[in-house]
Amino acid sequence: QVQLVESGGGLVKPGTSLRLSCACLGSGSIFSSNTMDWYRQAPGKERELVASITTGGSLNYADSVKGRFTISRDNAKNTVYLQMNSLRPEDTAVYYCHVFSRFQIRHYWGPGTQVTVSS
Repeated sequence: QVQLVESGGGLVKPGTSLRLSCACLGSGSIFSSNTMDWYRQAPGKERELVASITTGGSLNYADSVKGRFTISRDNAKNTVYLQMNSLRPEDTAVYYCHVFSRFQIRHYWGPGTQVTVSS
């Protein structure tokens, strides 16, 4: 059974940083063979892609987080990270870890972790 488990969310002030982690449990091959993504969903808004990292290390970011957020992966730990710097109130959302298994043709989502940026 594959599980994605996020951690690292919290309440922070504008301009500060957080690092989110997502551990892929139950299948190291799904993690190592597929692109890993971070999505977020703010209240009243649709879920949006924040950042992606391919198996080869290619990166993709939403325009709203470019230059502030950094996605990375540790294949030895089956973990993907999202380093978030210079946080803004508009970054407030539930952040979700996601992977699409091309072999299983199936999406996996974590339960989400709340990030609140407020003074």
